[in-house]
Amino acid sequence: MTAKRILLALALPLYLGACATVPDQRAAEPVTIGIVGLNDFHGNLEPITRPVKLGDGREAKAGGAAWLASAVDAVRAKHKNTMVIAAGDLIGASPLVSSLFLDEPTIGAMNRIGLDFNAVGNHEFDRGWRELRRVQDGGCEKLTLRDPCAVEPDFAGADFAFLAANVAMEDGGTLFPAYGIKTFETPAGEIKIGVIGLTLKETPTLVTPSGVDGLTFGDEAAAINRTLPLLEEQGADAIVVAIHQGLYTDVGFNDKSCGGVAGPLIDILKQVDPRVNLVLSGHTHAAYVCDFSKIDPARSFLVTSAGYGGSLLTDITLDFDPATHDVVGVTADNVVVQSAAPQDANPDFATLIPRSDLIEYVARYSNAASAAEQRPVGRISGNPAAPGPATEETQLGNFIADAQLFATRDAGAQIAFMNNSGIRGAGLESAADGTITFGSIYSVQPFGNTLVTKTFTGAQLLALLEQQFDDDGFVQTFSPSEGFALVYDMSRPVGSRVVSVTLDGKPINPQADYRVTMNSFLAAGGDSFTVFKDGTDVVTGPVDLDAIEAYLAGKDMVALPATGRITAVE
Repeated sequence: MTAKRILLALALPLYLGACATVPDQRAAEPVTIGIVGLNDFHGNLEPITRPVKLGDGREAKAGGAAWLASAVDAVRAKHKNTMVIAAGDLIGASPLVSSLFLDEPTIGAMNRIGLDFNAVGNHEFDRGWRELRRVQDGGCEKLTLRDPCAVEPDFAGADFAFLAANVAMEDGGTLFPAYGIKTFETPAGEIKIGVIGLTLKETPTLVTPSGVDGLTFGDEAAAINRTLPLLEEQGADAIVVAIHQGLYTDVGFNDKSCGGVAGPLIDILKQVDPRVNLVLSGHTHAAYVCDFSKIDPARSFLVTSAGYGGSLLTDITLDFDPATHDVVGVTADNVVVQSAAPQDANPDFATLIPRSDLIEYVARYSNAASAAEQRPVGRISGNPAAPGPATEETQLGNFIADAQLFATRDAGAQIAFMNNSGIRGAGLESAADGTITFGSIYSVQPFGNTLVTKTFTGAQLLALLEQQFDDDGFVQTFSPSEGFALVYDMSRPVGSRVVSVTLDGKPINPQADYRVTMNSFLAAGGDSFTVFKDGTDVVTGPVDLDAIEAYLAGKDMVALPATGRITAVE
């Protein structure tokens, strides 16, 4: 301080005199940090093909990496300091343009968008944790059936960090860091945002077990609570949790009422340290902004989710006291990432100009995928665009099961079961004459599972079928192959809800043997169907997509089969 300024500072109290008791009314402005919340992007580099229903009666054409980049840039334009955080399933179960190339283009797109952290989701493990490490670190080591680096020979991996606080290696360390910190230089000094990232502990039941061998998935709340003090020790001024687990609500995408809130995340968050300031969530593909204090008054953080596929983002602000750096306010809004042309746009939502660098980048991969995507594989009739609920028998599921039975008859298969939660996309998109392409079948079966045929006794088969209706998670019925029929009654006690089971009109004999086909995910006990791990005389068959192609080949037209193979007692 100069001498002149020192004298002025000393003189000011004398000059103010009688006014010295009047407080200064000019309170310092809070310091604001902007956060963009994402989740469940699932490699949707191009706009989602169907209008996104927003839960409030409205819909919009939405999504696409180039439009998402512009929407993120619009949030950045509002704040001097901004960060971008995703809550898992960034990759996996992706459209062909990304999945065909091991989701490398999604990583490249997120690098260009400026993602800072991504909590691992269950689909990050679809190709195994070693491949996920390659995606993080870069390089071209071949760890899957597909060749890496097909478009970018110098694939360098993610510029952002994957976080996995509750995923432990055999040596006790975590697969990825439990947390990350981003530091902002502000007029009030450094402000640090600590981010804890983690997935749901049930991940091993949702992926092929070989993909998570040697890993342990721990309790979510315990992982958050043991990590939070570490962040505070390093001076974090706010704690953000990004968790791949979620809620359901029955309100619109930006309704703040938490109406009809339900879901497994509630019990987790009721155990979380109340010093958490914000929770970004995912997995359910729902969109919400919920003040958790309405559920648990002791925990006053917001819980957000931005739906599915980059169709939304969550625009969040954290306000800090400039003197204490305490969080004094948190606000959040879900924003539609509208991708329609201006003349076709919903006027309720902002029209975005897609960012040119992302348009060009995605086009490189789209062009590389187009030959495979457009190749015709057969013709179908029926209602190909309506796959039905993921937890019930569906036409599309029955079609896939029929194809899998057809492709494994040489292995002695008599029955095939398809898990409907393993069907993706909006259905089999067909041309006017019923032609479907490889891209269409890929969109509903993107995982590259192989078919497995095993021998089960009738007693084992009946035990397996009871697992559809037990109290372990939600009820999930199979879509079975032709000739199979089952009747169930949910009013009966667990373990006796299967009323009747027949194959080709004959009851299943507990003492007889049956050859059953399933995908490799189910064969390893996926979706908690543990009986699938049993069985003998195992034969590994073709990839699921090859089975569909073989089923369609040489046939002029294949009709989607009706439902009704599995029925409930009313």
